[in-house]
Amino acid sequence: MPDPLPWHARMFSDGGLRARVLTALVLAPLAISGVLWLPSFWFALLFGVVLCYAIWEWTRVIGVRDRRLRALAVIVNGTIMATLLWLDPAPWLLPLAWVGVAWWVLAIFWLRAFDFGSEPTRLNREIKMLVGGVMVVPAWVAAWMIHREPVAGPWWTLFVLVLIWVADVSAYFAGRSFGQHKLAPRISPGKTREGVYGALAGTVLFAAMAGWLIEPVPVGHGLLILLATVTVLFSIVGDLFESLIKRQSNLKDSGSLLPGHGGMLDRIDSVLAALPIFVCGRFLIGL
Repeated sequence: MPDPLPWHARMFSDGGLRARVLTALVLAPLAISGVLWLPSFWFALLFGVVLCYAIWEWTRVIGVRDRRLRALAVIVNGTIMATLLWLDPAPWLLPLAWVGVAWWVLAIFWLRAFDFGSEPTRLNREIKMLVGGVMVVPAWVAAWMIHREPVAGPWWTLFVLVLIWVADVSAYFAGRSFGQHKLAPRISPGKTREGVYGALAGTVLFAAMAGWLIEPVPVGHGLLILLATVTVLFSIVGDLFESLIKRQSNLKDSGSLLPGHGGMLDRIDSVLAALPIFVCGRFLIGL
């Protein structure tokens, strides 16, 4: 029997959606305020704390049970970020961001090799432990690099974050409304190709409007829209990769910190991929 409710009523009757919206209404103003008003040092420090918590969740996702080892992973990655913040080695920052780009390209091949690293062996856990650092540190470096730019750094940082939020929301509603064809059923059965198309449509609209508002774009809006599109495509890779690792560990969420979203890592997996792609892409096109 057909559902008598229209599609928009069905979506907003979803308790999970309500929890997501309520959590976003609390977190979004905090995130926006932090990005726009905190000095870059304090922004980098706070973002580093968030990423350290994400590493704590990551160690759980990959099957590390020893809390001392999990804490050690947090300390190592936190120390790397703190040392970079203290030394401020400007010539090293862009190469470190490029490490993130290289990793996310490799992650595409991991997604295709579905069973790679799936066995709960010590070697696989060690590989995934290293991957956690390669996911987190370059993303932190990229966020710090863009935020500290003298002209419109905080606004470009916010651009990346809102870009991913817009893509995520657009994908959610497009997938729920029109989703028919699975994107990667073995990895994340809920994601559809129609959701990706919705994300890309939202990306183009947002990038066209927001890029013009931030500052005149010397290379033209076309390249900015192209960069935003590539950034969002890689953000989907980030989302799928975390989903793959959770599926290998038989977990639904990385944690339960954020109602409707799961853990912190579930919320920022896309951002971890988007940040180095966007920052290095801006460098390539001279934006």
